[in-house]
Amino acid sequence: MNELYARLGISREVLDYAAPILKDLKGRFDAIDETAEYNNLRVLEAMQQAHIGEASLKGTTGYGYDDIGREGLEKVYALYFHTEDALVRPQITCGTHALALALSGNLRPGDVLLSVSGPPYDTLQEVIGIRPSRGSLAEYGIGYDQVDLKEDSTFDHDRIREKLADPRVRLVEIQRSKGYQNRKTLTVAQIGEAIRLIKEQRPDVICMVDNCYGEFVERIEPSDVRADMVVGSLIKNPGGGLAPIGGYIAGTSECVENAAVRLTSPGLGKEVGATLDVLPSLFQGFFMGPVVTAGALKGALFAAALYEPLGFSVLPTSADERSDIIQAITFEDPDKLVAFCQGIQAASPVDSFVSAQPAPMPGYDCDVIMAAGAFVSGSSIELSADGPMKPPYNAYFQGGLTWPHARVGILKTLQNMVDRGLAPLIFLPRAARRGRERKDQIGNEQKQRTSL
Repeated sequence: MNELYARLGISREVLDYAAPILKDLKGRFDAIDETAEYNNLRVLEAMQQAHIGEASLKGTTGYGYDDIGREGLEKVYALYFHTEDALVRPQITCGTHALALALSGNLRPGDVLLSVSGPPYDTLQEVIGIRPSRGSLAEYGIGYDQVDLKEDSTFDHDRIREKLADPRVRLVEIQRSKGYQNRKTLTVAQIGEAIRLIKEQRPDVICMVDNCYGEFVERIEPSDVRADMVVGSLIKNPGGGLAPIGGYIAGTSECVENAAVRLTSPGLGKEVGATLDVLPSLFQGFFMGPVVTAGALKGALFAAALYEPLGFSVLPTSADERSDIIQAITFEDPDKLVAFCQGIQAASPVDSFVSAQPAPMPGYDCDVIMAAGAFVSGSSIELSADGPMKPPYNAYFQGGLTWPHARVGILKTLQNMVDRGLAPLIFLPRAARRGRERKDQIGNEQKQRTSL
C-alpha cells in the first residue's frame, strides 16, 4: 500500500504523520457509517413505497406530459423529506437556481425576505439584490432584511422577534451550511428551534432552508422540524455523484407549485418538463447519496484532524458536531491556499495534470481558486476545494465519491505544501528545521529592536 501511495506522490513521512490520526478517528467513522446505513434504508423505503419500476427509468421528450419516472422521482423525494410534494428537475441548473425559484415563486412585490442566519451565500446575494444584478428580487420590489447570528453561531432570537413584527415579512431564509462565512454550520435541531420561534409569532410566514451540503449528514432533515421548503442541488449530496445536473425543492404543495410555475410558466407548472435520459442517474444517485455523503464526511473530519495539530485554524474542529460536509481551513497565506487547492487537483481522477489558478468567477466579489477534477463539471460532492483570494485565505474542502479518494486527496494537499516548503517545521529535515528556527528567531529580534 505504501508503494502505491508513493507512486501517487505521497511520502512515507506524510503517511507516518497521518497514521495515528486515522487510528483515533475510527470510532467517529463508525458513527458516520451507522448514519449512512440508516439514511440509505430510508431512501430504499421511499423508493419501494413510490413503486419505482423499470418503466420509471425511461425518460420523455418534448413537453414531457405523463412522465411517470419524473412523478415517481418527486414522490421519492417527498417521502424521504416527509413533505407534501417535491420539484426535482434536470431543468434546475444548480443550487442557486433552485433557491431563486423557491424565492421568486413564493414572494410578491412589497414582500420582505428575512435572512436569520446572517448574509446568504455569495451567489444568492445577486439573486436577492444585495449586490445589484439584472433581474434580482429587488428589481421586482421585494425587500430584504437580515439578522446576524450571535458570535457563538447561534440564532439571535430577540432580534428575530423584532424583525418579525414587520407585517411585510413573508418568507424567512435559513442557510444551513456556512458557505464562505466564518461560522459553524447550523444543526437541524438549531434550525428547528428557530422555526418554532418563527411559527409561534408568525404562523403565516414561510420558512425556507438552504439545505446545500447538508443532506444525509444527520438522521433528520430540516423538513422534519417544520421547514416549509428545503432546497438543494443534485450535484451535491443527493445526487450521489451520479446526477449530471439538477436541483430540488421539497415542501408544502403550495410552495412547490409556486416554484414550479416559475420554472416553467403559469398554467403549466409541474405538468411539463421532459426528463430525456437522465432518470436512471437521478434515481441511482439519490439511492447512493447517503453512502457517498458518508465518505465525504469522513474526508472533512480527517482534514480537520490532520491540519489542526499543525497549528492551522479549522472550522469545524475535529471534535465538533457536524451538519454538513464542508471543512474550512484558514491559512493566512495566499500561497498556502493555492498549494492546498492544487493538491486536490493533482489527486483528481480527471484533469490531475491541470494546475488550478485563481480567477474571476460569476457571482463572487473577488478572484476564487477552484479545484475539482470531477466526472460531473462543478460537482461538489466529488473531491473539490475552493477559496476566495482574500484574507484570511480560507480553503473550503468538500466531497469525495469514496473515502479512499478523499483520504489520498487530503494527504496530497499536505504533501504539496511539504514539497513547496510551506508546511510546518515538523516536516523539515532536522538541520533545515534548526536553520529556519534560527532565521525566524533573528527576524523576531529585529522586529523587536525596530519597535523599540
